[in-house]
Amino acid sequence: MQSFEITQGTAPLLVSMPHNGTAIPEDISERMTAGARRVPDTDWHVDRLYDFAGSLGASVLKPVYSRYVIDLNRPPDGSVLYPGANNTELCPLSCFDMAPVYLEGREPGPEEVLQRVETYWRPYHRQMARELERLKSEHGIALLYEAHSIRSKVPRFFRGRLPDLNLGTAAGASCAPRLEKLLRGVLDSAKGYTFKVNGRFKGGYNTRHYGKPSKNVHAVQLEQAQISYMEETFPFAYDEIRAKKVKPVLRQLLETMLAWAGERK
Repeated sequence: MQSFEITQGTAPLLVSMPHNGTAIPEDISERMTAGARRVPDTDWHVDRLYDFAGSLGASVLKPVYSRYVIDLNRPPDGSVLYPGANNTELCPLSCFDMAPVYLEGREPGPEEVLQRVETYWRPYHRQMARELERLKSEHGIALLYEAHSIRSKVPRFFRGRLPDLNLGTAAGASCAPRLEKLLRGVLDSAKGYTFKVNGRFKGGYNTRHYGKPSKNVHAVQLEQAQISYMEETFPFAYDEIRAKKVKPVLRQLLETMLAWAGERK
């Protein structure tokens, strides 16, 4: 089975959802704890939340497999994204609540991690690189929007409640200043929602690696508090009412990126 799904669009925008997958190969699943097999740290329903992206002409890339198999938003060498903060591994050994992912003594060793990089990580990133290159070739510019979500309270990573909408631009390094300013304006005008720009979530590996404004590739990440569109406890149900309220804000973010790109042609 292919490890990702790609839908190619006609606009210069790629929406990537690297933590949307939930599948776990049987040979990995049988070594995991019962709690981890529920994949609680999934970016639940992100594909459903952005189901309008195709109508805007955006390409959409999403994985089949869970982040517990491998984290597609981490460097392939396993280096730390946020020095000094609590970080999860390339092949996570613990859940966000610090519960173990694997049964005792059944964790993946270095060779297995390398194998997972080749089997799951590289195919996703080869596709991402190819798609961004295609968009840039056709439009002269490529935009990457990293769509993420997380529980609103995760003491392991941040204190208190996370703002509803968290925009990351690698502290301004992954996109043009004007684009960041326009997106900040969208969030600032979104009534009923709190937001932060380059706070606890500045953008993961994908935003930092692919965002190259000097080469006309601009990347941003939105980390969304799940309480804004779903139930945060098992069985992690989608909340149609809350989702319907926030989706126009998400749509405006994508539309703003496309409008900005159009102005640059």
